This record gives sequence, C-alpha cells and structure tokens, in this order.
Amino acid sequence: MKIDSKFQIREMAGEHVIVQPGHLGVDMTRIISLNATSLFLWQELHDKEFTAEDAARLLSENYNVDAATALRDAEAWCRKLVENGLAK
Repeated sequence: MKIDSKFQIREMAGEHVIVQPGHLGVDMTRIISLNATSLFLWQELHDKEFTAEDAARLLSENYNVDAATALRDAEAWCRKLVENGLAK
C-alpha cells in the first residue's frame, strides 16, 4: 500500500492533522488528527510502498511492543488509512 501523496500533515493548535493542500471548500467537520505513534508511522512510510508488516517492524523497533501486538496495531492503522481514503 502507499499513502496518497496529496495528503500532508500540518500542525494546528498543537495537534497534527491530515490536510489536502490547495483543496477549496474543505469539509472542516471531518478532521483526522494523529497521535504520536500514527504520526511516526506516517512520517516513516509517506511516499513509500509498504505493508502492515513493514509498519509493525517500525513499531517493534521503536516502541516497547511485542511483534504480535505491533502487527495487530499496524494492521488496524493500515485499515484506517484505506477506510479514510488516505492510502491504497
């Protein structure tokens, strides 16, 4: 999968949110904010082809989490990206 390059992260009021730059008439009722772990994965994997296993490896290497938990969380993160139209 790959995160759609038209989406970028911006900091707004202390939160990191996903935006589509240059998009007029943005629906501000649907803002997606990222926690620190999601932001880390986004920054590491943006503009790259990756799998849930790649994201899980990053989680295991950078956070105190076992491989099974990392894979479960990475699969959930990837699902959310696709559900929200942020990746294919």
